[in-house]
Amino acid sequence: MEKQFHVRVDLERCKGCELCIDACPHDLLVMSKRINSKGYRVPDNHADEQCVGCRQCVDMCPEAAIEIDKEDKIDG
Repeated sequence: MEKQFHVRVDLERCKGCELCIDACPHDLLVMSKRINSKGYRVPDNHADEQCVGCRQCVDMCPEAAIEIDKEDKIDG
């Protein structure tokens, strides 16, 4: 059994600084065209299944708007 990680961005806390995008060593986050209620563009996770759970995006976010969820994945 291996772990599957999911990047979750609180879109309303995000201020669109793009630091999470630069921090991700696997280039999983990209800026989307979506805009939150404060008028900021927000990131999108375009390859969630490739996340290794390194938490670099979480550690870099000054707004604490990112969390990594972990679940067990059954191979087969």
